[in-house]
Amino acid sequence: MPLKIMPKKKHLSAGRVPLILFLCQMIGALDVPLDLVQPPTITQQSPKDYIVDPRENIVIQCEAKGKPPPSFSWTRNGTHFDIDKDPLVTMKPGSGTLIINIITEGKAETYEGVYQCTARNERGAAVSNNIVVRPSRSPLWTKERLEPITLRNGQSLVLPCRPPIGLPPAIIFWMDNSFQRLPQSERVSQGLNGDLYFSNVLPEDTREDYICYARFNHTQTIQQKQPISLKVISVDELNDTLAANLSDTEFYGAKPSKERPPTFLTPEGNESLKEELRGNVLSLECIAEGLPTPIIYWIKEDGTLPVNRTFYRNFKKTLQITQVTEADSGNYQCIAKNPLGAVHHTIAVTVKAAPYWIAAPQNLVLSPGENGTLICRANGNPKPRIAWLTNGVPIEIAPEDPSRKIDGDTIIFSNVQERLSAVYQCNASNEYGYLLANAFVNVLAEPPRILTSANILYQVIANRPAFLDCAFFGSPLPTIEWFKGTKGSALHEDIYVLHDNGTLEIPVAQKDSTGTYTCVARNKLGMAKNEVHLEIKDPTRIIKQPEHAVVQRGSKVSFECKVKHDHTLIPTIVWLKDHGELPNEERFSVDKDHLVVTDVSDDDGGTYTCAANTTLDRVSASAVLRVVAPTPTPAPIYDVPNPPFDLELTNQLDKSVQLTWTPGDDNNSPITKFIIEYEDAMHEAGVWHHQAEVSGTQTTAQLKLSPYVNYSFRVMAENNIGRSVPSEASEQYLTKAAEPDQNPTAVEGLGTEPDNLVITWKPLNGFESNGPGLQYKVSWRQKDGDDEWTSVVVANVSKYIVSGTPTFVPYLIKVQALNDVGFAPEPAVVMGHSGEDLPMVAPGNVRVNVVNSTLAEVHWDPVPLKSVRGHLQGYRIYYWKVQSSSKRNRRHIEKKILTFQGSKTHGMLPGLQPYSHYFLNVRVVNGKGEGPASSDRGFHTPEGVPSAPSSLKIVNPTLDSLTLEWDPPSHPNGVLTEYTLKYQPINSTHELGPLVDLKIPANKTRWTLKNLNFSTRYKFYFYAQTSVGSGSQITEEAITTVDEAGIPPPDVGAGKAMASRQVDIATQGWFIGLMCAVALLILILLIVCFVRRNKGGKYPVKEKEDAHADPEIQPMKEDDGTFGEYSDAEDHKPLKKGSRTPSDRTVKKEDSDDSLVDYGEGVNGQFNEDGSFIGQYSGKKEKEPAEGNESSEAPSPVNAMNSFV
Repeated sequence: MPLKIMPKKKHLSAGRVPLILFLCQMIGALDVPLDLVQPPTITQQSPKDYIVDPRENIVIQCEAKGKPPPSFSWTRNGTHFDIDKDPLVTMKPGSGTLIINIITEGKAETYEGVYQCTARNERGAAVSNNIVVRPSRSPLWTKERLEPITLRNGQSLVLPCRPPIGLPPAIIFWMDNSFQRLPQSERVSQGLNGDLYFSNVLPEDTREDYICYARFNHTQTIQQKQPISLKVISVDELNDTLAANLSDTEFYGAKPSKERPPTFLTPEGNESLKEELRGNVLSLECIAEGLPTPIIYWIKEDGTLPVNRTFYRNFKKTLQITQVTEADSGNYQCIAKNPLGAVHHTIAVTVKAAPYWIAAPQNLVLSPGENGTLICRANGNPKPRIAWLTNGVPIEIAPEDPSRKIDGDTIIFSNVQERLSAVYQCNASNEYGYLLANAFVNVLAEPPRILTSANILYQVIANRPAFLDCAFFGSPLPTIEWFKGTKGSALHEDIYVLHDNGTLEIPVAQKDSTGTYTCVARNKLGMAKNEVHLEIKDPTRIIKQPEHAVVQRGSKVSFECKVKHDHTLIPTIVWLKDHGELPNEERFSVDKDHLVVTDVSDDDGGTYTCAANTTLDRVSASAVLRVVAPTPTPAPIYDVPNPPFDLELTNQLDKSVQLTWTPGDDNNSPITKFIIEYEDAMHEAGVWHHQAEVSGTQTTAQLKLSPYVNYSFRVMAENNIGRSVPSEASEQYLTKAAEPDQNPTAVEGLGTEPDNLVITWKPLNGFESNGPGLQYKVSWRQKDGDDEWTSVVVANVSKYIVSGTPTFVPYLIKVQALNDVGFAPEPAVVMGHSGEDLPMVAPGNVRVNVVNSTLAEVHWDPVPLKSVRGHLQGYRIYYWKVQSSSKRNRRHIEKKILTFQGSKTHGMLPGLQPYSHYFLNVRVVNGKGEGPASSDRGFHTPEGVPSAPSSLKIVNPTLDSLTLEWDPPSHPNGVLTEYTLKYQPINSTHELGPLVDLKIPANKTRWTLKNLNFSTRYKFYFYAQTSVGSGSQITEEAITTVDEAGIPPPDVGAGKAMASRQVDIATQGWFIGLMCAVALLILILLIVCFVRRNKGGKYPVKEKEDAHADPEIQPMKEDDGTFGEYSDAEDHKPLKKGSRTPSDRTVKKEDSDDSLVDYGEGVNGQFNEDGSFIGQYSGKKEKEPAEGNESSEAPSPVNAMNSFV
């Protein structure tokens, strides 16, 4: 029979059956060929938080594929974005990418907002993420006058930076007037907020140019704060000042600053809170002042800091933990110490999590009549809410699909039909973010097709794996068969591996694997096949390897490298020196098999490698060249030693022997050691093991031996050049047998039946047996009884079964090894249990407490442990809902099971049906199974709110009336008391009129509304009620008719009722007048804006008159590193070219200025988004509206909503 292949690869067993590959429902992971009809798939889109350069055109990406090719539309801030009405906005041909031309005219702030792309064709609609577009901002520094600071030596100080808030946030650094970085240390450092902290000041801190710089990456501008002047006065200077200004009687002298224990400059207080998102970098900061300078230490109070993810920055004042998880939550403590004391601060860290995927929904291809599922699972903290949409519309208001059933994070499809193809969106959101995934359900009936090209030739080196591809597609899912040879013999060997994508793997390809292979795909609609060819090539081998060489300086050396290869492959021989290319010198020459180096110098020493490459494999071999000084005597031959010889065994004892040998020639390099190996011809013939190593000056060795081993020995010599080949083997020496010196390990006792005990162990190997006749003495007795040990001797096996045991009784067990000589030492005793049986007693005193209409709590008394007759695994509750056609006749609907682990005596039953009658019983569970059930216990659930009415239809529309028909709720969840109908008119501008509330008796399924306005659209909201409350509502819209021609209105049936003839609003006089007024207002507004724009001018920037002018933003030039002009409404004058410090304190990044480049990396601005998916978009208004103002700032977007509204 054919073999079914699971998602992991599966080996075929040997047999006469064909090799067939079934892939279950894995076709969802395959791409649908683009020539087949399929719903759209978003292939590329801009990031959720999209910060654009206001000086360049805005490009919002949206690419999608599908058949037919999809059309694209956009929404902006939740409403349709008509790009045809904006001449600055164009859509890239063949895609949905928007290009907004703001270079020639327009402002980036005008197009700030939340954008979403929809790709649609006849099979469905896919939507992009919410793309929040914001222009980058680099606002000006606030003007301020900074007074010089004078401090006494040893005092603490904080120099504030307070940079302007930009988008993305600026990178902060402190430099002097010469653009050189200010030195930082454990005493002086920059905080995370950009301020410069001094634990204590020193006289060398005196300077007039402490300057805080803010770099804005998107606009490539650097702004600077006004320079801060600091003067640190020493004690001597202070005394001189006091002496010059005070009389002798007034002067007492200034004292040095006293040493003091640490206190924290930041954070304040003893405790603080920190919240971070999962996956981010957690940064905790503690900066202390004190004299001497404090040292900072970090600990985690309730655990240890994670290894490999913890880093210390800023002289250990900042603790960073990368890729934080919920496990990193807890209390972190920073400790500041100096010789005078210590101070502590505790930071309580809480790690939250934006949604992240556990299982994102995948595209699903089904044939008509098949079943399938879409699964959308995400996690987060708090737990994300899952919302489903279909073709971009919330699934609750989408057209009903009888083949679709929603079960939380899963949509179940059954008996699907081709017209039901659609794109489903899953939105997982919480307060910290959202995830959106598109997955289509494509219902196709398609015969198989092979996607792999025909007649591909695969070439593989012998003894290596071969992979023959057979990519396929079809609906229903095809089965795959592989055949070899022109006669079509099916593969039935056990050497093949099948993969779930149709690939055939030959793990070890041999010469006889060569041939033609045919892949056949079949489903009920047809068959497709494809042939591929496999050739097995001989491996490339180096049959003559280069040899190590020691040559004199100035001489010549030659390395030989002979390669044997498959005659159909052409190898390329490459020589390398120390893994790099050979020196480009004439002294190095390469011919067919040799590398020759003439006039060898000391630099030529090293490792030379011969590498042979073909299109299929690569081999290499290396040799070491040592260069020595020339001598007048003939150069000695340096080589590895010759092997030792004349091995002799003496002093042969039971557990030792003396081995003697004669060394071979050391080839001018002293022997450093001898390596001795042994072979056990009795147990492992041909396998050599390491025995011992001795000094190169020894020629004998006393060797320790094991019993019952047939030893042979060999010796190898080693010098600085390398190791010799092994010597000839010594004579064999069989040691005497002895009793075992160890017992088997991994002894266990576990029953498989109620009346047996299965004892297992790991047996000894032949080397450990120490003699012939290896056996085991198995002993056992009951742990709590007075019985003597029962023993049995078994052969060299690993299991023994004791029958006739009591049920689930603890036993003491031991297993002892023995052979023909004797017993091993006394073994250790382990405990096991005989087999389990089903429990005997049912739980008693079962009580039910109904918590609410869907939840009940069950309590029961535990059973005696002796009655469990096994390992107690827990208790199991069977419960079911009953329906009663009469009080005497009740039938079971469905039984459900809940298992509670361990010895719990209570549990909750969730998901109950309101207003229902249930029965339950409880059973105890052990390793064998369930015990008897307790008596059935019945209970009632109270009423709940009903579900929405099953349907709502508007029929028989007339001039002033509409008739509503509905079906009751499918789940009333109680006794219906009434229906509530609310309705309101909708005018032509989609504004809602007054809401009318109407109560309808519960026994009604039809209602006629009269005295309505003609030709008016109404929206209806309809829901049922029980005594508990109102249920979910169902909505519908309809229009009353207008009959100007006297023709009776048609019956529109279910759905929205349309008017027989609509009034054309464009022909109404009031509408034409309104449009004229709007056009006039827009014209006036444009004139005002044009006049205001021409009021501004471009004025030269003022030349630098002093070093303390107000800073302004300055764009940077890339060509000469100097500062150009900056236009603004304020009065500025041009800066001289080449001036080192511009009056506006704005710095341009230069390619040659390393001191500035270092600050442009490692900081990325982030947009704090609340995880919303679709919603409103607004911002804080400034003095003028966002549209058409002249401000350099635009309103910032509010976080987008989590889900569709």
